[in-house]
Amino acid sequence: MTEFSFTCTGVRADRYAAGPTLVFRLRVTASGDTPVHALALRCQIRIEPARRTYGSAEAHGLSDLFGERSRWGSTLHPVQFAQVPFMVPAFTGETEADLVVPCTYDMDIAATRYLDALTDGEVPLLMLFSGTAFTGTGGFQVEPVPWDREAAFRMPVTTWRAMVEQHFPGCGWIRLPHDTMDALLAYRSRHALPSWEATVQALLDLDRAELPAHDPLRGPNRSC
Repeated sequence: MTEFSFTCTGVRADRYAAGPTLVFRLRVTASGDTPVHALALRCQIRIEPARRTYGSAEAHGLSDLFGERSRWGSTLHPVQFAQVPFMVPAFTGETEADLVVPCTYDMDIAATRYLDALTDGEVPLLMLFSGTAFTGTGGFQVEPVPWDREAAFRMPVTTWRAMVEQHFPGCGWIRLPHDTMDALLAYRSRHALPSWEATVQALLDLDRAELPAHDPLRGPNRSC
């Protein structure tokens, strides 16, 4: 049976994708000299948060995911990042291919909240591969690729931030249910507000007006 191994050699943001997309460069190695006609794979990518350290600002941003830092010994569990199909064309011995991973900036997704909280450094990832290999000389032989095939990779935080900035320059993103959107639209129309930003700002101003006078959140220069 052919043994397969995988190594991630790099990652880049796809500048021409319609939505946020990362492209991982993978090196695939097959044992022996039997031709591989194709690999039909599934790749699961996990974030391994316990495999890096965090500054105080990052720890504060991660508190909604993992709780207080004192609890991280029991709460710093892997976070699902993506699960995508992956086709590798014919090769013998070794080849390289691109793994295309569509991403989201939905802050309701745990992986997005995790990545957004990081200020620098690297994101520890673990890629798990499984699927089917079509091999053989003068014919096809079908072989399984077991789930124990994996590759660790440390993705620069700057790569993630560059991808987000490309599609959401200077902005964040939030998903709201239809009834909340309808209520916001009604409020915007009622007050003749020119934009969604102005609508949210008006609501924030109302909230700040109710705070005690000494509360720093009432500061006139505070923005969100």
